[in-house]
Amino acid sequence: MLESLLYPKTVAVIGASRTPGKVGHEIVANLVRAGFKGEIVPINPSGEDVLGLKCYPDLKTYGRTIDLGIVSVPTKLVRAAVESSINANAKAITVITAGFKEIGPEGAALEREIAALCRSNGVRMLGPNCLGLINTENAMNASFAKQMPKPGGISVVSQSGALCTAILDWAAAEDVGLAKLISMGNKADLNETDFLAELARDPQTKVIACYLENITQGDEFLKAAEAAANLKPIVALKVGTSNAGVKAASSHTGSLAGADIAYGAAFKRAGVMRAYNFEALFDLAMAFAMQPMPKGDRVAIITNAGGPGIIAADAAEHSGLKVEAPSPAIATMLKAKLPSAASVGNPIDVLGDASPERYAEAVRAVMEDDSFDALCVILTPQAMTDAVGTARAIAEAAGEKKPMVTSFMGGHDVMEARRTLKQLGIPDYPAPHRAVYALRALCDYALWQNRPPRIVTRFPVNRRRVERVIARHMKTGRPEIGEVEAKEILQAYDFDVPPGRLAASADEAVAVAEHVGYPVAMKISSPDILHKSDMGGVKLSLSNADQVRDAYDLMMLRIGRRMPEARLDGVYIEQMAPRGREVIIGMTRDPEFGPMLMFGLGGIFVEVMKDVTFYLAPITAEEAMQMLVGTRSYALLKGARGEAGVDITAIANGLQRISQLVTDFPQIKELDINPFLVGPAGTAAVVADARMILSGVQKRNE
Repeated sequence: MLESLLYPKTVAVIGASRTPGKVGHEIVANLVRAGFKGEIVPINPSGEDVLGLKCYPDLKTYGRTIDLGIVSVPTKLVRAAVESSINANAKAITVITAGFKEIGPEGAALEREIAALCRSNGVRMLGPNCLGLINTENAMNASFAKQMPKPGGISVVSQSGALCTAILDWAAAEDVGLAKLISMGNKADLNETDFLAELARDPQTKVIACYLENITQGDEFLKAAEAAANLKPIVALKVGTSNAGVKAASSHTGSLAGADIAYGAAFKRAGVMRAYNFEALFDLAMAFAMQPMPKGDRVAIITNAGGPGIIAADAAEHSGLKVEAPSPAIATMLKAKLPSAASVGNPIDVLGDASPERYAEAVRAVMEDDSFDALCVILTPQAMTDAVGTARAIAEAAGEKKPMVTSFMGGHDVMEARRTLKQLGIPDYPAPHRAVYALRALCDYALWQNRPPRIVTRFPVNRRRVERVIARHMKTGRPEIGEVEAKEILQAYDFDVPPGRLAASADEAVAVAEHVGYPVAMKISSPDILHKSDMGGVKLSLSNADQVRDAYDLMMLRIGRRMPEARLDGVYIEQMAPRGREVIIGMTRDPEFGPMLMFGLGGIFVEVMKDVTFYLAPITAEEAMQMLVGTRSYALLKGARGEAGVDITAIANGLQRISQLVTDFPQIKELDINPFLVGPAGTAAVVADARMILSGVQKRNE
């Protein structure tokens, strides 16, 4: 619990100032202006009163205990201020001061020192380098922000102090209330995980809005976010998601998995609704704070103009919402109540001269119609439009059975109506598509809350066989596991692998080919060759000894010329796999969130089309199927345009087995099965090629 931080009875401002414009002055002024009912204790060596409050030269002179110390002094004095707060029995400290890890190693060292000091004394620290915090419940503005928001149901957690001030200005302009606003700064101690857990228990908070630049302790964040999302919605804007800083990866999976992919997979697992820009962050937060959850994804659109209705319908269909016609009974009722020229399809067009009562009739009809789960109401200002009257009428007609969002389009003529809607608990948006995307988020969250229990299947496997392969590589200092041993590992997890063996000469290659049976495939085996085909290191459908011998000699000649430094283990000869659809199953281990599974079309298409999905391991059977459904090529896998489909279940089982493998063995850093050949339902899916990369292997000079 963060009682001393969020609900202190005594707040000491260390670095309080009589000079307006200084941070120490503004914090004291904000506490006073907001009407904070607790004791405010200004601390300044001058000892002069600040805004009529008795000021003390130090906390020792004050002589009593405090709950919260707010530190706003030069960087070099911060440690002493923190120590004095601890000595005054503070259980929470906010360090406003900047000049720590954001400026370099020296600042980072000081930051760690202060954080360690707090931890060793059982004190929680917010910051450093932060704006502070606001709690409207107890009228506490313990920040140097200019504005104090009105009470509301949205709590904000932000890594950026400057963004907090923009949020406060947005809330004032939109007449939206906030419960709490917390600027985390450098997160030396308290971070997003702590605040998610705290706000999940907060009765004033209806929705948690987060602005995040990075996430501390990904596994703990996932647990806290999922636990919080089970209680209330979380909306997150994650920035810094470009691939510019992503580490180089040697697998297909690793090269396709950027930083943004990992966060997307983590948010999906935890039930965090993702916003992709600043406006969306609060578009979604408003909807969650003001409206009930839908029971499905069927949306009705009511409009007084055709064009905006089409915009909303397009946005709905693009986002996966269903735009279907009303039931026959409701359509008949609407025809009776609306003018003959009105459209009773979907969108429902109540015409440009629609009165508040006409809008209300349409809203009531939709709310009673079991064909719809949510409603979007659009208004454009005509000469005869009563925008404020319509706002009141539709709010009264809506009730609380289904979510309703509005888009009163325009500026001056709808300004008061938009304000009225928010006062009546109806989220309003300047454009129809923004209203629709807010509904989409409500539907997604409702679907996540109603998800089946996460039951991860455990398959019987041969772990000892895998342990032996990994131990060999740890001992020899070779992190790359080539096709031969990768297939050995996969066999241990019950994957079908064509019979085959490594050969070190043309004669041995012929002997292996005749043993496994023609036709055969021949592939170079080298830890230094990633794309074997590009180097002339793959030959397929060899049907006799002469072809095998010639292929072996030619392959060795080409590889020797193109990559003379490559380490060669030999040539792998295996029985040709049966024909099938090529897909890829892969894994890369994210430094924050652990193993991420990938699925997509295999072969060359994985790099060209990039039609892939990622999920965090371990996955359930339902999540495995979602990975397939989430690709554009799913229709192709099911069967399209007369082509037979493939065994979808075999792919889903393969994904689950890989999930178990990489969960069992955290040493596996990257993995590709490419291609994984899948035939019609009931046939065996076959591993045609595979490779893995281990972490923690000490490479040896060879």
